[in-house]
Amino acid sequence: MKILFVIDKLNSNNNGISTSTIRFVKHLNDNGHEVRIVTTGEPSENLYIVPERHVMIATEYAHTQGLLFAKASKKVLVEAIGWCDIVHFVMPFKISKVGVKIAKKLNKPFTAAFHIQAENVTYNIGLGSFKCAVNFVYKFFYNGFYKKVKHIHCPSQFIAKELAEHGYKNELHVISNGINSCFKPDKKDKPDNLKDKIIITMVGRHSIEKRQDILINAVAKSKYCDKIQLIFAGKGPRTKYYKKLGKKLPVAPIFASYTTDKLIDVLQTSDLYVHAAAVEIEALSCLEAMACGLVPIISNSQTSATQQFALTENSLFNNGDSCDLANKIDYWIEHEEDKEKYSKLYAESAKKYSIESSIAKFEEMLNTAIEENKAKK
Repeated sequence: MKILFVIDKLNSNNNGISTSTIRFVKHLNDNGHEVRIVTTGEPSENLYIVPERHVMIATEYAHTQGLLFAKASKKVLVEAIGWCDIVHFVMPFKISKVGVKIAKKLNKPFTAAFHIQAENVTYNIGLGSFKCAVNFVYKFFYNGFYKKVKHIHCPSQFIAKELAEHGYKNELHVISNGINSCFKPDKKDKPDNLKDKIIITMVGRHSIEKRQDILINAVAKSKYCDKIQLIFAGKGPRTKYYKKLGKKLPVAPIFASYTTDKLIDVLQTSDLYVHAAAVEIEALSCLEAMACGLVPIISNSQTSATQQFALTENSLFNNGDSCDLANKIDYWIEHEEDKEKYSKLYAESAKKYSIESSIAKFEEMLNTAIEENKAKK
């Protein structure tokens, strides 16, 4: 199968959408498919490069989130779509909208992904989960792009339910972004400078809806605050603010971006994983931590899919409540035997979200779209 991905930005270490796309492309190639990508950035093999598109105000905001908008070059899109058997549009922006028109004109089947939750937008423009604003964003995405696409890849049952409730009449395929097999429970010794510390890690973009501040405030209230080393893997528009907030802790948090191999090392030397985000479509980073045998403590936010991974009430805390999170952190520190038991259970539960399983479901979605297109012809 000749598969074309269309994505505004690919080469970013601070963008889960790019990371997931790169992972899917690699495994599809490994399965014998030929995959090419339309994107921005530096020219490389199997890439069709288009320039960045500047949109007043929106571009500046997108850059803070590790995103950008691609220019919808019709010449490039016609060449790329003409080559493939099927197109998969990753984001709902201009290049995808133009791409759908060209795919229809060239009689090529296409699918799309839903990776940007409405609340990702509303939180970052100061509206939080204000219902009217959230409804507007979902409707804007649907009318502007998704109503033209029959098959949509949804990374979680949570977001599929959200789309259905907001009037999306598409065929919604629940497919996890998938955990690589390199994330596994292989416990490692802590670095010498952290041997006497309790390491708590959180992975994700430093953005307002991810709520790293709740974890910092929780550690300040923990009975063990002088022994806890926080590690925040990632970066984002609020990194400077979180560094300043972290200065109140007895042990300064570590803020860093990591390669996959280094991130695995960090997870395999950590004691606990916290996912405090109020907004999350899936949270692959939490799944990866679980696969490494870490017990997670997850926000029970109603706008986050991540709470579905919790196997015990002690792995959930009240959204936005740093006191409750502090209590859960202290519980796991004080109940080592229980933590060892759940470490194994979490590692086992993560296996059903393997990348191999996700790729098989993704291939099935693509084949369905191709067969339907043949039938129309």
